[in-house]
Amino acid sequence: MRKIVFDIETSNIFQDVGTNNPADLSLSLLAIHDSETDTYSSFVEEELSELWPILEKADVLIGYNSDHFDIPLLNKYYSGDLTKIKSLDILGEIRKSIGKRVRLDQVAQGTLGTRKSGNGLEALEWWKKGEIDKVRSYCVNDVKITKELHEYALKNGKLLYKEGPALVEIKLDTSNWEEKKEGSLPQSLPF
Repeated sequence: MRKIVFDIETSNIFQDVGTNNPADLSLSLLAIHDSETDTYSSFVEEELSELWPILEKADVLIGYNSDHFDIPLLNKYYSGDLTKIKSLDILGEIRKSIGKRVRLDQVAQGTLGTRKSGNGLEALEWWKKGEIDKVRSYCVNDVKITKELHEYALKNGKLLYKEGPALVEIKLDTSNWEEKKEGSLPQSLPF
């Protein structure tokens, strides 16, 4: 099963565009982990044509808040429909289990004993200052965390998050996470 774990950073925020629609934002950089090659890569907008063939061959797109944020934003750049590819939104799975949103940093701390290397507003400032390598490093780090959380959940059927000094367990049903989605992938672009 080819898994693409991904995360997007933007060059603006909702206040800048006057809506809460992720598709109204602009992508600055996207990072992925490709399970087929076991490599991390990143792409700026001008390089997205290199990304599409990778995504089109994916069996699943894995992210954190990806169904609500990343996929709708990325879909505006794509000539097909990325929602045709199976997605696994870890935050969505958490919400199904405990009925609330939990920040990636809290889950990383509770489950992996690690922290994010920054936050989205810092990444936006780095982008505006032309510090692309900082944005790239931050985004790839978020992909690494998301990948490790996915692997932990598959192995243990749960994740943990820090709430103050306490660790809270999130039971997850991962039974269908490894199933391939039936139907054709978009493959709208020539290879």
